[in-house]
Amino acid sequence: MGYKIKEMYYTIQGEGFHTGRPAVFCRFAGCNLWSGHEKDRKDAVCDFCDTDFVGTSGPGGGEFHYAEDLASFAQNLWPESVNAKPFIVCTGGEPLLQMDDAVINSLHENGFEIAIETNGTLIPPEGIDWVCVSPKANADFILQQGDELKIVYPQPGMDPAMHKDLEFDHFSLQPMDGPNLKKNIDRTVQYCLKHPQWRMSLQTHKFLEIP
Repeated sequence: MGYKIKEMYYTIQGEGFHTGRPAVFCRFAGCNLWSGHEKDRKDAVCDFCDTDFVGTSGPGGGEFHYAEDLASFAQNLWPESVNAKPFIVCTGGEPLLQMDDAVINSLHENGFEIAIETNGTLIPPEGIDWVCVSPKANADFILQQGDELKIVYPQPGMDPAMHKDLEFDHFSLQPMDGPNLKKNIDRTVQYCLKHPQWRMSLQTHKFLEIP
């Protein structure tokens, strides 16, 4: 099968548990909660998404016909002769619409540690090294275990307390971006202070103005 990639580039992970870690970002095109077109936003399950995942026109984007080609392209983005295990973050859109055993095996063969960022509506293939789930209100939430649960906060209909006993090693709240960001940051701070099981995640790449 072919793999449609919106963009793939080398950067610093800006949010979640691995904030600050150099990583290849591989953004898969497409999502099952929104078409990505503004005309459809009001009817989307996730109507606050701030990511362009439509098409294959971004930096490093394209259609890779074989998993080996995708993995080779990613490997070429990683700096040579560094004393660090290559790390790739597979995101979207929704990466699990396309990720399969072939992609995972090819990335591992190229030395990568593989992380995904998923909305939790699909079960991933075996072998992914780090699973970060960011559930959305009003969407099916079936992937209820993993390494990190990261909730965009606040979301109407999404109370973090509903998920505090799930099988995750790390629990993060990330203030919702947009016109109410300052207020949402304040609310997230207060929630984390009252419920220290939750760690605050900031989108530092936006503050730093890096991809």
